[in-house]
Formats: sequence, C-alpha cells, structure tokens
Amino acid sequence: MVYTKETLIGEALDADQSLAKYFLAMGMHCLGCPSSRGETIEEACMVHGVDCDQLLAALNAHHQ
Repeated sequence: MVYTKETLIGEALDADQSLAKYFLAMGMHCLGCPSSRGETIEEACMVHGVDCDQLLAALNAHHQ
C-alpha cells in the first residue's frame, strides 16, 4: 500500500498496525478513537503540527 495525504489513518493502521508508532511519536495518542481513524494523514499532521511529507516518507519506507 502506498500512503498519501488522503489516506485515512484507519486504513493505514488496518493495512499495518506497526505504523502506529509513527502516529504515537507525533503526539497522536487517540488512535483507537473513531474520529481519529476517520481523519486523513494530512488532517492529522495539520492538527499536530507535523510535516506531512516527512511522515509520508517514513510510512512509505517502513517496509522497504
């Protein structure tokens, strides 16, 4: 799976639960919350002040 700004956090975690560490590291500790699972990666980055491109690079490189 290729992760993009439009990927829902829930979709990413359903595809690979080990990605949770990246979201937790950016201060997103509510991963089980239904509303957070429905956010896009871009929305989560904006809320938490994280560079979306850097996070996407880490997520996409995770299993390469």
